[in-house]
Amino acid sequence: MADDIDRAGERIDAEMAARLRVLPTFNLPSLLDCQACGEEIPSKRRTIGGVTRCVDCQNHFEGRR
Repeated sequence: MADDIDRAGERIDAEMAARLRVLPTFNLPSLLDCQACGEEIPSKRRTIGGVTRCVDCQNHFEGRR
């Protein structure tokens, strides 16, 4: 029984590692102002890295409105 559990845990770990490898990295600097509307991007949002739009403009860009 423990062997089955160990194998299942190893499979889950391997799958999670594979999924994390394909995620985008956000190591580019964020803009201070939104490229769409020109408003300041909040500092908490800029810490993500690679941010170019404020929340409202990003939602609009992704069709969430």
